[in-house]
Amino acid sequence: MSTETTSYKVVGTRPIRHDALDKVTGRANYGADIHLPGMLHGKVLRSPHAHALIKSIDTSEAEKLPGVMATMTARDLPVLKDKLEEVGESVVNLRDASTNVLAPAKAMYHGHPVAALCATSPHIAEQALKLIKVEYEELPAVLNALDAMQEDAPVLHEDLKTNSLGEIADEPSNISRHFQNKKGDIEKGFEEADVVVEHAFTTATIHQGYIEPHNATARWDENGGLTVWTSAQGHFAIRSQTAQILNLPESKVRVMAQEIGGGFGAKFATYLHPLAAVLSQKTGRPVKFTMSRTEEFLATGPAPGGYTRVKLGATNDGKLVAAQVMLAFEAGAFPGSAVGAGAIVCLAPYNIPNVVVDGYDVVVNKPKSQAYRAPGGTNAAVATETVIDEISEKIGMDPLDFRLKNGVKEGDTRSDGPTLPKVGYLETVETAKTHGHYTTPLEGKCRGRGVASGFWMNGGGQSSVILNVISDGTLTLIEGSIDLGGTRTTCAMQAAETLGLRAEDIKPYVADTDTIGYTDGSGGSRTTFATGLASIEAAEDVIRQMTERAAKMLEVEPEDVDYAEAVFTNKKDTSNSLTFKEVAEKTGQTGGPVIGRATVQPGGVGHGFGTHVVDVEVDIETGKVEILRYTAVQDVGKAIHPSYVEGQIQGGVAQGIGWALNEEFVYDDNGHLQNSSFLDYRMPTSLDLPMIDPVLVEVANPGHPYGVRGVGEVPIIPPPGAIANAIYHAIGVRLKQLPMSPRVVLETLGKI
Repeated sequence: MSTETTSYKVVGTRPIRHDALDKVTGRANYGADIHLPGMLHGKVLRSPHAHALIKSIDTSEAEKLPGVMATMTARDLPVLKDKLEEVGESVVNLRDASTNVLAPAKAMYHGHPVAALCATSPHIAEQALKLIKVEYEELPAVLNALDAMQEDAPVLHEDLKTNSLGEIADEPSNISRHFQNKKGDIEKGFEEADVVVEHAFTTATIHQGYIEPHNATARWDENGGLTVWTSAQGHFAIRSQTAQILNLPESKVRVMAQEIGGGFGAKFATYLHPLAAVLSQKTGRPVKFTMSRTEEFLATGPAPGGYTRVKLGATNDGKLVAAQVMLAFEAGAFPGSAVGAGAIVCLAPYNIPNVVVDGYDVVVNKPKSQAYRAPGGTNAAVATETVIDEISEKIGMDPLDFRLKNGVKEGDTRSDGPTLPKVGYLETVETAKTHGHYTTPLEGKCRGRGVASGFWMNGGGQSSVILNVISDGTLTLIEGSIDLGGTRTTCAMQAAETLGLRAEDIKPYVADTDTIGYTDGSGGSRTTFATGLASIEAAEDVIRQMTERAAKMLEVEPEDVDYAEAVFTNKKDTSNSLTFKEVAEKTGQTGGPVIGRATVQPGGVGHGFGTHVVDVEVDIETGKVEILRYTAVQDVGKAIHPSYVEGQIQGGVAQGIGWALNEEFVYDDNGHLQNSSFLDYRMPTSLDLPMIDPVLVEVANPGHPYGVRGVGEVPIIPPPGAIANAIYHAIGVRLKQLPMSPRVVLETLGKI
C-alpha cells in the first residue's frame, strides 16, 4: 500500500548489496579478525559476587608467569568526575562508564571487571587470571526494581540521590530518577470512563542476542597516538568514551571501524577499549581483547527488566478518555535505563486526552543496561496493548476498530508534549483489518488470534558523506555510519537516484574517525534517513560542480545547462549534450577532481508505527506456545530497498517473539547468573517460527526527499502484546509476565 505516486529508477528497487561478496566469501574483516605484528592477548578477571567490597587485589603471582607482559587494575585509570555524554540511544555518565570498565572499590554485579592482563597467548592470559588474588567482603544484592525501591533495600551507591521531578532527595537511594509526562486532567478522565481496566506486568532482563562478541584491539604509538580496531555501532562514540576515560584529547584517538556482527543497540558502550589501550601503553605492543560468550552474558549491557502498571479508562462507545501508567525499569548497576523512551512509547499509538505517566530509573545488582532495538518500548507496550485488548473485549468492540477509533494522526499531541507530523498509523490498522490473515477465521482447539500496535520516534543526528567522482563516471561514497543492515547500499541508492545513475555506479565505504567528518552512531533507526540525506546533498553538490564543468565543455554558462538522467544538456541547443561519464573523463582538464561533500543534522524525522496480527496454539498440558501465523504491517515511509525493509521487520518480529516466549536472564538469590550461554539462554530458531509476512505501507515522510522513515525498531514492539492477547483468546487467561514460558503458562492455568 502506498499513498504516493512518485516513481523512481533506483529507490524502491532491490539491487544486490555492495558488500555481499565480501560477506558470503568470508573476506569481510570483523573485530576479532585483526592480527597485528607483536600482538598480545588480553583477558579480564571478573567478580564472582553480585555485590562486594574489594578489599585488595594482588597481581604479583600473575606477573611472574612466563608470557605475561602486563597487568592492570582500576588504579591505572584516571579518576573522573561526573560528566554526561550522549552515546548512541542513551546518555551515560563517564565516571560510571569508567567504573564499569574496572571496578575501583566495589563490585556491583556478577561479572564486573576487577583486573586485566595481557600475555603472549590467550591461553597463558587465561591461566594467569587464576593467579590474581582478590579479597572481597560480600554485600547483600538487590535484583529487581521493586525490591530496590524499598526503603530498607541495600543501597548500591552512597552518593546517588533521587532526582524526583527536579527535586534532589536528601538521602541516598536506588532510585536515580523519577519523572512524569502529563496532559489533561486525569481525575476528570477516569470520571468520564464507563470501563476501567488496571493491571501490573513484569518483564525480565534479556540479551540482544548478537552473534559477534565485543572486541577491541589497541596500539599505543610512540608519539602518544592511540589506534583502536573494533566492531561497534558508533566508532565516534567509542573514540569519545575511550579518550575521556583515559583523559586523552580526542585528536589522539583513531578508531578503525570493522564489520559488525550484530548490535541492536548494545554496541555503543565501551568495555574493552580502555583496557587494551592501557596495556598497550604499558607493553609498547598492540593488545587484543575478545569476549567469550559467557562474558557477553555476564558483563555487557542487556535490555532492562522492569515493572509496569497500566490503568486505562474508556467510554462504552469505545473512546479512550484516561491513561495512568507507572514504569520502574532496572538500569543495572549504574543509572540510565530506557525508561524515558518506554514512557513515550507505551501510549504513543493512541490519542488520549488525559494522561499521567510516571517513570522510575532504578539501579540493581545487574550489568548496566543498554539499548535493545526500540529500547524500553517493548517492555512498556506489552502492558498497554494487553489492557487495550481487554477493554475492547469488555465493550464488545473489535480490537482493530478500537484502534481505528483511538489511533493518532497528524496534529495529535503525545503525552510527552510533541505534536505528531504526518504519520501512517491508521493506515497500518486499516491494512491489517483487511488483510487475509485477519479476515480468515481461525479454527481449532486452544488457538487464538491477537493484535497489537507499536511506535518508535526514530532519530536524526549528525552525518557526513563524501562523494568522489571517478574518471569512468562512477563514484565512491565515503560515509561515517556503521553498516548494520545494508545501509551502505541504501545510502548509495539515494545518491544514485539523485545523480540519475545506477546503484552499482556508487561504491560505498565506511571510513575511520580520522578520515570522515563526525557521524553519530547507527541506532535509533536514523542511518538510512540521516546519512541517506547527507548522501543526497553530497550528490547535489556533485551535480552543481559537474554542471560547471559541463558548461565549460559546452561553452555556455552553468545556468544554461540542464541535468537529468545523467545527461547535461544545453538548454539553448538541446542537441548539444554530454553524459555524466563524458564530463567525468575530462575533470582533469576542466578544473581538477570533483568531490561532493555534505554534513547534516536534519529535522523532519519520520515517526514509525506498526500493527501486528498473530495466531497461536497453546498446549495446555506442557504450556508450550506455538506461533502458527504472523503478519506485521508497518508504515515504512518509502522503502528504499524493500528486501532490506522486509528483513528488518522479520528480524524485529523474531526477536520480539523470543522476548515474548522464552528469553530471560536467570539469577539465583545471590545474584549469580545461571544461564550464561546460548545453550541455556533460549532464543528462537527457525524451527520455532513460521514465515513472518511483512506488509509495507508507504506513507511518505515529508521531512525527507524520498519519504524515508526509520524501520528497524518498530517491529520488535508489538509481538509480546500481540502474543499475550492471542494466548488469552486461546485459553482464556491473561498472562502478565514476560517471558510467557511454558512454566508461566502452566502456573497461570493453575497446573503447577
